[in-house]
Amino acid sequence: MASVSRIRQSFKNSTVALTLFAVNLILQFYSRKIFLDYLGTEILGLNTTVSNLLQFLNLAELGISSAVGFTLYKPLACDDYDTVCEVVSLQRYLYRRIAFFIVGCSAVLMCFFPWIFAKIALPLWYAYAAFTVFLISALLGYFFNYKQIVLTANQQEYKIQYSYKSIMILKVLVQIYVLRNFEGGYLCWLACEVLFAVLGAVSLSRTTAKAAPYLRKSTKGFSELKRQYADFTIKIKQLFFHKISGFVLTQTSPLIIYAYISLTEVALYDNYMIMILGVMSLTNAIFNGLDASIGNLVSTEKIERVISIFEELFSLRFFYASVLCFAIYLYASDFVSLWIGPEYLVSDSTLLIIVAILFFNIIRTSAGAFLYAYQLVYDIWAPIAEAAINLGLSLLLGYYYGLNGILAGVLISIVLIPVLWKAYFAFKKGFCRSFCIYIRTLVKHTLLTAITILLFSYLRECVPASSKLSMLELLSEGMITMAIFSLLLGAVLYFTNSGLELFVNRLIKR
Repeated sequence: MASVSRIRQSFKNSTVALTLFAVNLILQFYSRKIFLDYLGTEILGLNTTVSNLLQFLNLAELGISSAVGFTLYKPLACDDYDTVCEVVSLQRYLYRRIAFFIVGCSAVLMCFFPWIFAKIALPLWYAYAAFTVFLISALLGYFFNYKQIVLTANQQEYKIQYSYKSIMILKVLVQIYVLRNFEGGYLCWLACEVLFAVLGAVSLSRTTAKAAPYLRKSTKGFSELKRQYADFTIKIKQLFFHKISGFVLTQTSPLIIYAYISLTEVALYDNYMIMILGVMSLTNAIFNGLDASIGNLVSTEKIERVISIFEELFSLRFFYASVLCFAIYLYASDFVSLWIGPEYLVSDSTLLIIVAILFFNIIRTSAGAFLYAYQLVYDIWAPIAEAAINLGLSLLLGYYYGLNGILAGVLISIVLIPVLWKAYFAFKKGFCRSFCIYIRTLVKHTLLTAITILLFSYLRECVPASSKLSMLELLSEGMITMAIFSLLLGAVLYFTNSGLELFVNRLIKR
């Protein structure tokens, strides 16, 4: 019964998230076009840079939400609501302190804006206004939205999607309207950011209160809770280093591009990142709903069952990543040309590196989700090494090879640490099985997928290619092409005793 419940909740989480994702993705592409048409690449690059600076300050969060999440798996499974309230109360105390720390650091950082943004042609108040708006939105999470972690840990992510993501979709619609119909569009755009951030926080708070009426502030003080949950504090310190690695991976590349090249180049790169982030959002919509189920799984099932589920999820992620990344490589340039114009294209070599980064980012979480479920986060040298490799190689290779060098540094760091080391750590300390099992699985999937791509590419060359397609024709051709490729790759993996066969057979049985 527990297994059926996990499947049902995971399916509900994924279905709701996927539906809202599809709507949001379409709006994001359209709103991006409107933003570029009405405000230009300079303001878009400014938004990206300011957002990255704020993400740097958000490192102060230390990974508390992740620590709270896997701390809540067991008490929620056992209906131990007293413990749940105590853990969330401890999170509240910590978040209040972090919020005030971020405000102080922000005030200091803004003093350096004349030097940080010396290269921009825009009035300096644009940077101050954007940073202040994004800061307010971030602070709402620390003061009001933190309780949502209970819904996530209790396999009720879909309720967050309903209450918060729907309001964010409405925000994008209103921002499109104000850009097209009001003068001073950027100020109106920023005003919408603040207004809908507040509305989203109110909606999410009400949903959480209704779904978890047992939540209340603990009568115990901060010091007492900190002593009682000493292990929790240790996990936070360990997760801090993992958070640094994630920040370096996702946030520093635009800053380095800006330092070496220009805000315009940041905007060009960011256009492709809209697609990549869209795919990652799709990935999160499909797979993030499984994280709480994995936490429940490792708490209640035997190791043989856990390894079997890992093999299924790894094969499913590999199949999913291969299909989407191959599609992006084939059609991204044509899509960008039709979307915002051929002047926004990057080179084929740059696109190939971007696609490779996306691929390994998708499959890296196969082991990562199980490591978090087992609370195996004490390998703090690993994120430090990943951040050092990422930043060091990006700076070095970027100096000699420009944008390709910066992205190559990112790619190398992902392969070495999250893809290889994290899997080794999971098999060694979590599953207590040989790492060779993972290597064989990875090599097998890679070879089968490479052979399938070569065969498909050969067959595709035999079909006359269309030219000057419209957006609708391009999307239609892409969907047909990827449907055929999906069937071909799916058949190859299914009939070669991969985890995909186990997954499909279990779905049919259910």
